[in-house]
Amino acid sequence: MTITTHEPLTVTLGSSGVTPEDVVAVARHDAKVTISQEAWDNVAKVRAHIDDLATSDVPAYGISTGFGALANRHIPNDLRTQLQKSLIRSHAAGMGPAVEREVVRGIMFLRAKTLASGRTGVRPVVLQTMVDVLNAGITPLVREFGSLGCSGDLAPLSHCALVLMGEGEATGPDGELYGVAGKAPVAELLAQHGIEPVTLAEKEGLALVNGTEGMLGMLLMAIADIRLLLATADVTAALSVEALLGTDQVFLPELHAALRPHPGQAASADNMLRVLSNSPIVASHRINDTKVQDAYSLRCAPQVAGAVRDTVDHAALVASRELAAAIDNPVVLPDGRVTSNGNFHGAPVAYVLDFLAIAVADLSSIAERRTDRMLDPARSHGLPAFLAGDPGVDSGLMIAQYTQAGLVSDNKRLAVPASVDSIPSSAMQEDHVSMGWHAARKLRKAVENLRRVLAVELVTSARAIDMRTQMSDGELTPGPAGTAVLEVLREVVQGPGTDRFLSPELEAADRLVGSGAVRAAAESAVGILA
Repeated sequence: MTITTHEPLTVTLGSSGVTPEDVVAVARHDAKVTISQEAWDNVAKVRAHIDDLATSDVPAYGISTGFGALANRHIPNDLRTQLQKSLIRSHAAGMGPAVEREVVRGIMFLRAKTLASGRTGVRPVVLQTMVDVLNAGITPLVREFGSLGCSGDLAPLSHCALVLMGEGEATGPDGELYGVAGKAPVAELLAQHGIEPVTLAEKEGLALVNGTEGMLGMLLMAIADIRLLLATADVTAALSVEALLGTDQVFLPELHAALRPHPGQAASADNMLRVLSNSPIVASHRINDTKVQDAYSLRCAPQVAGAVRDTVDHAALVASRELAAAIDNPVVLPDGRVTSNGNFHGAPVAYVLDFLAIAVADLSSIAERRTDRMLDPARSHGLPAFLAGDPGVDSGLMIAQYTQAGLVSDNKRLAVPASVDSIPSSAMQEDHVSMGWHAARKLRKAVENLRRVLAVELVTSARAIDMRTQMSDGELTPGPAGTAVLEVLREVVQGPGTDRFLSPELEAADRLVGSGAVRAAAESAVGILA
């Protein structure tokens, strides 16, 4: 796969896998999708083989038979088109709110990747129609509930497939809804963009719905988001250490990789040491400091954030394997055999989705503990209560910590694994399922919560550092990294003072964290952050 970096972005699908960057480019940045000639030729060749099987007297699952628990019925030729339509219509049974546009685009692109592999047996026109819908900016409406993460993300993929047939619900590039409750039928939306609805032939219904694309797409985007937040978490943790007069000596490299060779821990410790480098505040208490050791939330920050880094790396390894997969049931093997299999089971993806939710919850938890410490005059080493301008008259950041605590509590609930559950379906044919889709949905929420938790820690540590500077008549200032981060933050969030409407400032800090500007500011001051 290749992505050109000029506008518009373009991703070319071949017969083999894609990269995480490809998926994010299409899902989030509306990159255009093209298909290589090699992929077209392979898809057409495999389809010719499927057409031969369709005319054979020997039943072939999904080609001339029913599906799932109904696979023992042979379907005559004159009913096979109806079979495909019935499959998609009946499986598009989702309920609840619509999922995000980027999730749907990720689903469709990943399924197009699988169709382009030549292992599914679809006609080239089906692949072309899916790509055309993506490139037109048309987004099928996919509902929150419907997938059990086994036999593929059936309902979400079916809602996408229904739009290729000119049915179902979808929004246009302008966000206007078409379909049952929309301004016009979906077929009219397709016609506006020169797209002809596809009439599905043998095997194509199953080929459109039997995959892990929903949970995989959300995993890939979560990994991208968490990687961005990890460096920011190191920055906010270091600023909290600075604000609380903590030591930087526990982050020295000889205490990490040499003694405990977890790569993530060493990377986080290095980041924190960089952020604290050349800090007058840190230097001011290196001699005659009466504290024996800093609290765990400061001293152990690299151990926790580093474990999250290593967990993300493991999840990325699993995602890379899934990206290289061609999942369908039945699948067309290179020797021409059409064989049933269980590769649609989402367990590998579901496990790491749950694992990441646990890691994200713990990272948000330790950040909240640092925030609370800065607000408590018994533990903040001379800072005013709640960092208030006039404690008692002003409440300072008291309730900002309440909000942060609520987010952390929510993340602890979201950390309960989905993949340990299984509810049998399809008359006990599908008697063990992964619940990977649900693991993905809750991880998205957990990552969003983490971003907001880090925003609160950023606002708190920045105010605490500013107060240190004010209380010392300008002698105790942050290091170059802290200074750069505070300059960026102060463009959208005011410094210490009397109480004011906090919510807009916290929201502005949240946007700053999500944009990567905090990491970029620190990096510009002290070099590359891992």
